[in-house]
Amino acid sequence: MISTHMQRMRDKLRAGKVVLGAGITLTDPAVTEALAPSVDFVWIDLEHNPITVEKMLGHLIAARAGGCASIVRIPTNDVGWIKRVLDSGAEGIILPRAYSAKEVADFVSACRYPPLGTRGFGPRRPMQYGRLEQQAYLQQANRDLFVVAQVETKELVADLDNVLKLEGLDSLVLGPQDLSGSMGRLGETTHPDVVQAMKTVASKAKAAGKFIGSGLGANPKFAKLLIDCGVQWMQAGNDFEYMIRNCERTFSQIRGESGDQGTTDSYGQKQ
Repeated sequence: MISTHMQRMRDKLRAGKVVLGAGITLTDPAVTEALAPSVDFVWIDLEHNPITVEKMLGHLIAARAGGCASIVRIPTNDVGWIKRVLDSGAEGIILPRAYSAKEVADFVSACRYPPLGTRGFGPRRPMQYGRLEQQAYLQQANRDLFVVAQVETKELVADLDNVLKLEGLDSLVLGPQDLSGSMGRLGETTHPDVVQAMKTVASKAKAAGKFIGSGLGANPKFAKLLIDCGVQWMQAGNDFEYMIRNCERTFSQIRGESGDQGTTDSYGQKQ
């Protein structure tokens, strides 16, 4: 059996450790190369950023070389996107902004090879360009791929019990910003109603044997709130955010200023 970075991430989750990763929004794979030794995974975001499939491949190669798991958020629930992302070698894949269990079911099916799903066969890079034996690869792919649905709508929260019945779905991941917006409170991610919704999702996911993650800005205070809600893995900030915050903190310290006062994360939330 070939050991993968995703297997090591799963082992940490099963051991009860908080797993932390970085959001990748910039196109240069050197970003992932630089961050890989410091993170458990990279979250390569194709939904909100101008990263092409070719640029994504560079990040996947850098993540593999750097020793961290790679998870890609696709822009839409389209089989063409799923095929290209998985056949490029992503170890995990995230479906954003689903509204129903049916959407999630279609996504999960497209991610799993028969008999577990309907994924088409063409894994050139994942099979090491033909070096791996086919049946062994198929078993590993269905076992190890980290398939994730993002909970960002009140409609999916209402259909959550059906979502959690789906075989082949490994994890849910919260999208606090869009979830709060769906509840009529965009940006109010610490409002009691939003927090309660996140706690409900986390507790139900764990009861169903699924992992629970979240996206967020580089905001330790909010990260601790999410951990209190039951979140196990987090994309805690983005590449550009780390550069800006450390630059401003360093310059403030050089000038003798208190550089951490009044700072915000990438969503404009106070630290």
